Formats: sequence, structure tokens, C-alpha cells
Amino acid sequence: MSGKKADNAQPFRRVVLIVLDSVGIGAMPDAAEFGDEGRDTLGHVTASRPLKLPTLVKLGLANIRPLKHLTPPAKPAGAYGKAAIASPGKDTTTGHWEMAGLYLKHPFPTYPNGFPRDLIEEYERRIGRKTLGNKPASGTEIIQELGEEHLRTGAPIVYTSADSVFQVAAHEEVIPIEELYRICQIARELLQPPHQVGRVIARPFVGKPGSFTRTERRRDFAIDPPRPTLLDLLREQNVFTYGVGKIHDIYCGRGLAGYVKTKNNADGIAKTLSALRQYGEGLIFTNLVDFDMLYGHRNNVGGYAGALEEADLGLAQMLEVLGPDDLFIVTADHGCDPGTPSTDHSREYVPVLAYSPRMAGGVNLGTRASLADTGATIAQNFGLQLAFGTSFLTELN
Repeated sequence: MSGKKADNAQPFRRVVLIVLDSVGIGAMPDAAEFGDEGRDTLGHVTASRPLKLPTLVKLGLANIRPLKHLTPPAKPAGAYGKAAIASPGKDTTTGHWEMAGLYLKHPFPTYPNGFPRDLIEEYERRIGRKTLGNKPASGTEIIQELGEEHLRTGAPIVYTSADSVFQVAAHEEVIPIEELYRICQIARELLQPPHQVGRVIARPFVGKPGSFTRTERRRDFAIDPPRPTLLDLLREQNVFTYGVGKIHDIYCGRGLAGYVKTKNNADGIAKTLSALRQYGEGLIFTNLVDFDMLYGHRNNVGGYAGALEEADLGLAQMLEVLGPDDLFIVTADHGCDPGTPSTDHSREYVPVLAYSPRMAGGVNLGTRASLADTGATIAQNFGLQLAFGTSFLTELN
């Protein structure tokens, strides 16, 4: 990673980066190596029924590749393309870190058979409680399976997935939220190499047996990025940076001048609009998580489709407040195809859409070699250069 000044004037005063979490656009060539052959998040969701996505279509989504029920405009308003994940992974941390210029040579560890017994025993010793579960599972299903026993014993439910996560579920009346966060922080400190999972996630829930539901007070405890990210470099140059949603958690708060958490996509859209009205320069970086959390992992094609339509309306509102000095980028971090039996993330290309009111539009960005190309573009815009990634800033007209 380099903070070296790039040889260009600053074309845009403000950049808005929107990550539609898990909205992949088709399997990458190596998808079979990850068990993801044939997975296609946008392909399967758009094929499920006619979707109203006028904003995304206007920006060029349907120009990237054919998508059923969506008609590409002859000349989209934005630049369009897709990006591969260069790092060997398909999770939130890998995707967002790569987007910010960090290439990971090795994937984060996963635990298809649960965590090693000695690791769980040490965790139990440190938190002073026994645990339940210790297996890959759907978060909504495991609380129904083990929630009643959790109420009886007070033992938190530990589980994982095909991704590199250590998740701790607890009823808010059994383990208060701050205590849940505390025992998750203990897990984060315990999980060192070779067990350095990408994220520890607090998963609070409420309700009674047979009707447990997860609350919106989830919290992610990520690994501190090992090298400076795009955000770090921007702050070193006094460029304003603002995170919306789980951006703060993904980068452990580093490189952000300000941030706000969100409850759901609607809240994320509202808070992004608020930030657009409040901050006229720098980088506004938003993650909209519902696609992944509520629908992709639960094989809910209909919910995913509805979330895309809701987000499209929100993106339209954002476009209305942009000026000629703004660059607006919409992308994703990986896939999570709800139209296949798997409930896990998928190794997919991600869409890349870039727009400014002053652009002529209709620019085909092609297939980018890395998600870092987006970060490199933002870096170049602010006079910086990343060590990884190829900017497409000069291709925007």
C-alpha cells in the first residue's frame, strides 16, 4: 500500500460508494473450487419475476450482462462493468478489504466440522460459561433448535458457517447485550493464528420457544486490517471519510472521520441521504446489508427481489441530490445466491456502476481484475495511489 501522490488533479470533490452486500452478478471461473459452480445471485433473482429497477438499469446494470426481465438502455447514464475477487475468499472482510486496496494471499480459516474442542474449552474458561452448538448452522435455525436449552442453562450458542465466522447467539434477557458484546470481544482476542477468523459476530435474539427472533443489535468484531487501507490513506491526507452501516466494524473504525450504524437497508438509505445533505466533500461509504443477512443466507428469493426494488428507490433519491462534482459508485463485495440450495456466500463477480451528473455515460469498464480497482479509482481521485488495483478514473467521461 502506498500513500504516494498520483499525478492528476482532483476531478470530483465528493465520492459516494454504495456496497449492495452480496449482490453478485454471476459465478467466477474458479467458483467450482469454492463449491459455487452455477451460482448467480442477480441472474436468479431477476429471473424470479419482473423487477422494477429503473435506477440500476439507468446506470447500466443490465448492460453488464443479460438479466431476464431487464432491458438495457442503448446508452446508460453511467459507466458499467464487473469486477472479480482477486483474493482467495468470498466473505465480507475479504471483499471490503480488497475494495480498499488489501490483497489477501491466504483465505481466512473456516470450520466445516465446528471449532476445535480445546479452543472451545479455553473460550468457556475465559467467559465463565459453558457453550452450546459449535457447528455450522443457519442463524435463524440454530436459535430455534437450541434457544430453549439456552434459556434453561444460560449457555451462549456458538456456531459458524461456510464463511470464516465465530458467531455467538444469546437471548437478551439471559445474557444482556453489553455482556454479549464483552464475551464476543473475548472470542476476538482468543482467535489468533491459526484460528484468526475473519469476524466474530454477536447475534442477540428475543422471544419465546418456537418464536425466537433475532434483533437488530448485531455487532461485528473484525480483524484489524494488517496494512493501511484506502480509508487510512485518505485520512492521512485530511480527506473527510464517513462510514454508514457496518463499514466501521469491517475496518475496526480505522480511517473514518465519522460513522453511523444502521438497523436495516431503509435506515442505511435514510442515513446516507442525511450524510449527502450534511457533507459536501470527501468519501461517503455505505454498506446495505439486508440482501445478505435477511435474504441470501435464508434462500429467500422473493425477499431479495423486494430488497433490490427498495434499494433502487433509495438510489434514485441519492442521484437527485448529486451535483457535477460528485462521483457515485455502486458495487458489491461477493455473492449470496438465494436461488440455490446453499445458504452461504458465493464466489461471484460483482457489478461496478459509476455515475456523475457531468458524465456523458455509456462507458463499458469491462471485466476488472480486482475489487481493488474501485479503491484505486477513489484514491486517484483524491491524488493518491494504492499499491494494488487499477484505477478506471480516466475512463469516466
